[in-house]
Formats: sequence, structure tokens, C-alpha cells
Amino acid sequence: MTIQWLDLDTVPALPGLFLQALLRRGATGKELPNLGLRTHTSINPQNLAAYRKVCGAADSSLLPPAYPHVLAFPLQLKLLTDKRFPFPLLGLVHLENSIQVLRPLAGLGPFSISVHVENLKPHDKGAIFSIITCLEDQLGLLWRGDSRVLCRGVKLDGSPEAPLELPDVPLTTRGQWHAPSDIGRRYARVAGDYNPIHLSALSAKLFGFPRAIAHGLWNKGRVLADLAEQLPDSGYQIDVRFKKPLLLPGDVTLESSADAATGQFTLASSHDMLHLHGNWQPLNH
Repeated sequence: MTIQWLDLDTVPALPGLFLQALLRRGATGKELPNLGLRTHTSINPQNLAAYRKVCGAADSSLLPPAYPHVLAFPLQLKLLTDKRFPFPLLGLVHLENSIQVLRPLAGLGPFSISVHVENLKPHDKGAIFSIITCLEDQLGLLWRGDSRVLCRGVKLDGSPEAPLELPDVPLTTRGQWHAPSDIGRRYARVAGDYNPIHLSALSAKLFGFPRAIAHGLWNKGRVLADLAEQLPDSGYQIDVRFKKPLLLPGDVTLESSADAATGQFTLASSHDMLHLHGNWQPLNH
């Protein structure tokens, strides 16, 4: 698929896009647009500091490895609310997330950031596709993200692919923390993602949840903060599968394998409810 790139002068403003997302109902097709969005951006040091605080990440000369998702969120929202995108934004489910850190994430920019969608496939609960995000500097590609997202109820031809299962490895407790009832609102103020399911019990109940749930990318960012000493500065990939939602408030335990070039980790509640399962590996693995 040849991507038709639309270059934007500025990062899109969020309020109008949220309104479009709320008003959109029902799928309008079964093909992804070949549209991609690009713009230039720089990092706001106050926003970066707030992200580190809400995710428990230590100060560093390098950006937290999941932080580029925050930079990309306005572009992602604009693409997913475009009339050419066939699925309603509300109700999409983030199933998997993969990030590749090709070179050290140093500096505050300027950067070029781009998003597009691809790889639409059948899933046993609907259709799944990728939101691809790329962060570049003057030397080229720095970071690449692949968010695999489910749209329920869409029927595509073909059979769903069986998920690749990771081998069992010994895991030990790496960290434990409390996710407070307001962590969804706090993360939303940093990341811009004001999905109602994360904000309060009242708004989450409108979408079938008993209480607000934590953002999947907050879970991942918080996990990576605790795994920072196990990861190199660059040349690695982190894959995560999101499992059961983390209801707020909640207490969770991070377990990981021993320090090595490759490894696995899980995040689970005290009653053994699994919230995510992931692994890290070198890019040339």
C-alpha cells in the first residue's frame, strides 16, 4: 500500500477531535485508508517531567521508551476520526503494543512524527489493525511503535491468526505498586487521552465497566520505569499484550525474568488477575 502523506503545519488541537469521536457511531467500511499524517514537534520539558512523575520514571538524559506515544496521540486521534477511517473510535480496544528503540532517545527535538494504519486482519472478535507511529530526527528513524487495535463486530474474510505464545520462563518479583483511583485522570492530563473509561466510575459504567480502568499505556510506562535498569539505551524491542483491564484503585505486582539481552515480564493484581504480558529482545534477535 502506498501511503498518501498529509503534512500538517502544527500538532492538531484535541477538543474538536474528541467531539468528532463522541459523535461517530458505527462502521462505514472494511478497508483502511492509505492516508498518513506527519508533522514536526518538540518536547515540552514540563510535560515530560509530568510524564516521568505519573509513570514513576527516574530522571534521565534519555526519553522514557513509551513517551513517543504521548507525542503522537493528537496525530493518532486526528487520523482515527478522519471520515476516511471506517471504524468508530469509541469502542476500539488496544490489544497489543510493540515499540522499537533504534537509537538513544536523546534531546528535546525538533523531531518529525508520523502515523498511519495498516495490516487489517480478521480476529475472532472482529477485525484487528495496526496504528504505526514513527519518530525521526535529522539522522533518520529513532523509534517505531505498532499498536494493534481491535474493532469488535466487523467481519472480514479469512481465518484469524493464532497468537504466538511465549515459552514459560522463571519470573521473580521486580516491583509492587498501588494504582490510585485518580491515575486515569492524572495520566490523561499528561497524555491527552480523555477516554471516559479511564476518568471516573460514573463515566466508565456508561461503557460497561464497574469502575474506571487504567490506561494500557500507563501500565506499560509504569512497568518500563521499573525495568529501566534491565534495558539498554537503544537497539531493543518491547512487545506487550494487554490482558484484563486494571480496575481502579488496584494493587499490582510486576514480575520479570533475570537480567539478560532477552526477557519476559508480567503485571498482575494480587489475586492473580493478569493485566499484561510482555517481553524484550534485541532488534537483531
